Amino acid sequence: MTAVHLGMPAFPSFPEAAEAATTDAQLRRNLRNATHTIRDKRARAVAELSDWAGLRAAAAAIKNRTLRHLDHYLLQLEEAVTKAGGRVHWAIDAADANRIVAELVKATGETHVVKVKSMATQEIGLNEALAAEGITAYETDLAELIVQLGDDRPSHILVPAIHRNRSEIREIFVRAMGRWGRAAPDGLTDRPADLAEAARLHLREKFLSAKVAVSGANFMVAETGTLVVVESEGNGRMCLTLPETLISVVGIEKIVPTWQDLEVYLQLLPRSSTAERMNPYTSTWTGTAEGDGPREFHLVLLDNGRTGALADQVGRQALRCIRCSACLNVCPVYERAGGHAYGSAYPGPIGAILTPQLRGITSALDASLPYASSLCGACYEVCPVAIDIPEVLVHLRERVAETGKGHPAERTAMRAARWVLEDPARLARAQRLATRARRFRPRHLPGPAAAWTDTREVPRIPEESFRDWWRRTQGGGPRAGGGPAGKGGR
Repeated sequence: MTAVHLGMPAFPSFPEAAEAATTDAQLRRNLRNATHTIRDKRARAVAELSDWAGLRAAAAAIKNRTLRHLDHYLLQLEEAVTKAGGRVHWAIDAADANRIVAELVKATGETHVVKVKSMATQEIGLNEALAAEGITAYETDLAELIVQLGDDRPSHILVPAIHRNRSEIREIFVRAMGRWGRAAPDGLTDRPADLAEAARLHLREKFLSAKVAVSGANFMVAETGTLVVVESEGNGRMCLTLPETLISVVGIEKIVPTWQDLEVYLQLLPRSSTAERMNPYTSTWTGTAEGDGPREFHLVLLDNGRTGALADQVGRQALRCIRCSACLNVCPVYERAGGHAYGSAYPGPIGAILTPQLRGITSALDASLPYASSLCGACYEVCPVAIDIPEVLVHLRERVAETGKGHPAERTAMRAARWVLEDPARLARAQRLATRARRFRPRHLPGPAAAWTDTREVPRIPEESFRDWWRRTQGGGPRAGGGPAGKGGR
């Protein structure tokens, strides 16, 4: 079965996609090398701060307070942006946001735009929506450029082309750069410096000719209407200053109340994402200014399922995410399956809890994502805003089960287990029956369950249950209703 969401092609469910991805040896090598390098560097950078735990707790508290009063802060932001000369647009969903952006671009008379890396625009399929209106969007982040030239999809939050090695990138540049503008230099090698120079030459003419830019934002400061983008290459600075019109598409959860609050996240984000003490380029803009930067600024505030997630007291934790990607780099499932298996702009553990809430658990793809985890908890340990991803995963699995989208055999087994476990007498009889039939325990389960025993053994059944052992050795034994006889059971 496949799932379809606006602006993107159909994707297989996670189990199907992961099965194919795990057979790609090159992909697994690329992911393993990259994720292990990034997470080791991050660990060293975080260890330098003695107050990391305090910063983490503060970041979670700020986000929680902001989400509880999101309506207030969004209206404060709109007022501040408008006062500074910008214009605010409210988009209820992807179609609404794409329509707004396309109309704004067409109003300028331009047919191409430059883009700062933006996960919100990937989420809504903006590039495809603009292409349908005759508008070409040029990605300017190096990794996003690689993905675009390769007719590919991002597979990581921080490093969208993490699934490619440098030889593959060289082949993409040689093959595709000419179709998008300046061709790759003759004799291009796969040295990182040469690849970066080829990208710089390719993008320079785009920066200098573009009249319209589209961006996202890492943060929005409600008290002043300021937007913030952090990046490492300088392409963001070019996009945010040179064009005449700037359109920023930002999820409503990216807001922080004050500049003092922003300070906390600017300490956490660089160390958790790129393992840097300070981000190389931190760009801020507030409305428009005469003779400086774009003459028009439009802010598109994107809901697209976020208010639905906000209503879920457990699931709303996902809206604290600052897109650092630390959870991807420690996830054993992501390392083996890769980002494409998640069928979303948001891969890895955060995608497994965010995507089903934004899109709703209405398809095989979205219903399978909460199960794309071993629940090891490594993602929670590294999250700089303390999102308890395992807790949300289990919560979403409950929701999947309630919708009846779980596997029929699993639902039948759970119903049978509940019938046995809810009655102590039935449980005791089942335990005795199991011990008597223990010699018939199969080493491998048949049918669909065979996949489970391909990598596991069916647990051994003891010669007697604890209940019977206690009765035999202690001269009484647990009552049918609970703990040891005479103790009342707890």
